[in-house]
Amino acid sequence: MADIVINALINRPNLIKVEPKWRWNLIEQDWDDNKFVACALAGQAEFIVSNDAHFKVLEKVDFPCLSVKRIEEYCLQPQS
Repeated sequence: MADIVINALINRPNLIKVEPKWRWNLIEQDWDDNKFVACALAGQAEFIVSNDAHFKVLEKVDFPCLSVKRIEEYCLQPQS
């Protein structure tokens, strides 16, 4: 199942592969979550979509600027 999901993601036309150059290590409660922050910043993402409470720490830092949206919030916003 994991291979199917990975292949589906890799073959998306809007996929941008990035290699983070910096590790910010902003999330101390779950160090593994930091890889998602590093990739989002390297890919110049506007926000991360997650219901993981560990990402709330991003609301408390001024830099780097990366907001977090809950899944429900993201699904309800109009898509362009």
